[in-house]
Amino acid sequence: MQRHSLGLLLALLPSASLAAPPASPPVSPPPYESPIIAWTYVVQPGDTFAAIARRMGVSMAALAAENRVPLPYLITQGQVLRRPSPAGDAVPPAPTPTPASRPAPVPRPAPRPAPAARPAPPLRPVPEPAPAHQREVGAPRLSWPTSGTIVARFGVRQAQGRANNGIDLAAFTGMSVHAAAAGRVLFAGTEPQRFGQLIVIDHGGGWVTAYAYLGRVDVVEGQRVTARQPIARIGRSGEAQKPTLHFELRRDNVPRDPAPYLPVRL
Repeated sequence: MQRHSLGLLLALLPSASLAAPPASPPVSPPPYESPIIAWTYVVQPGDTFAAIARRMGVSMAALAAENRVPLPYLITQGQVLRRPSPAGDAVPPAPTPTPASRPAPVPRPAPRPAPAARPAPPLRPVPEPAPAHQREVGAPRLSWPTSGTIVARFGVRQAQGRANNGIDLAAFTGMSVHAAAAGRVLFAGTEPQRFGQLIVIDHGGGWVTAYAYLGRVDVVEGQRVTARQPIARIGRSGEAQKPTLHFELRRDNVPRDPAPYLPVRL
C-alpha cells in the first residue's frame, strides 16, 4: 500500500513541477506617474513640479515660464498649471483675408482735366496814328485855338454826307477862342448856311484859318491880330448841335488837315 502510494506520488511529481505558474494581472503605474495630456492640470497630493513637467513631456523651465512659477518651483495642492505650447511651435499666421472680408478699396479721385486753353482775347483795334508833323514850306506856326478835345477829324464824313474840311473841338459855352497865328481878319460875321458866327484870318502866303460855330465874335474885318489873341467866345451857331469850335486851315482855298500843323498835346 505504501509502495503503491509512493509510486503514484513519484509519477505525479514531474508533471506538477513542469506546469507553468498561473499568469498575474498587469500592473498599472500609479496615478501620479501617468502622462498628462490635458492642457491644464490640478496639483494633487504627492505631486512635485518636476514630476508634473515630466508627465506633461515638457521641461520645468517651460512649465515654470508658462505658469510664472519662480525658482525653486514650489507648488500647492489645488493649484492649476497650464501646459506650455510645444517648443518650436510657430505663431499661426494671420488668416488671409478673403475677398469678402477685405476692406473695400478707397476710390481715388478722378484726375482733374487739364484746364482748357483760353482763347486769345480779340485784338483791339489799333487807334488811328496821329498824322506826321510835316509842315509845308511857308506854313504859319499855329497854336491850338481852344483847349477842347477833338470830336471830329479832318476828312471824316459828317451826318450831311460831306467830308469834314477841318477839325471840330468840344468846348464849353463862354470859353475863349484864340487866333492860331498872327494875321489880318478877312471876315467876322454870320455865315447863315452852315457855319453860323464865323471868323477868317489871313496869315499871308495864301494861308488862312477859319473859326466857326461861335457864340460871340470879338474882332472886326481888317483888324490885325497877334498869335493867341482872344478873338471870340464858344457858343452854338450854324450846324452845331452843342457848344463846338469848327477850325479849318486852308492854302489857296484848298483845305489842309490842321493836326500836322498844331503842337503835339501831351
